[in-house]
Amino acid sequence: MTPEETVGSYYDALRAGDALAPFFVESPATVKAGISERLVGYAEIANALREQTRTTEDWVVESSDLEVVERDGGAAVADAVSLSWYDAEAFADRSFETRWSGTLLPSDEGWAFAGMHVSAATDLDEGVDR
Repeated sequence: MTPEETVGSYYDALRAGDALAPFFVESPATVKAGISERLVGYAEIANALREQTRTTEDWVVESSDLEVVERDGGAAVADAVSLSWYDAEAFADRSFETRWSGTLLPSDEGWAFAGMHVSAATDLDEGVDR
């Protein structure tokens, strides 16, 4: 699997509500910064992603500008992604225009994120009730 395919598979897993932790390097140095959190270490990331999957549904993930550069045995990725989902705990729809960046390293299954950063460019529908 290429780095581009790995990113696409991550988006597909997010949409499907599948496990996301396998996309990350199992290391205490792995970092994931999301819209509202900063997670350090594979265990913390895996726990947070399990909770996210448990409390959210109906994900829409629309990539519009994926760029991937492979260099020196790793890959850097950047993308602009429209995200929306239903927050089952808050009974609210969430939507954001986001910017993604990350670093992927080769793994036994292909590639895995050593670092991921997702930030909100624009808040579209924060807290809209269904």
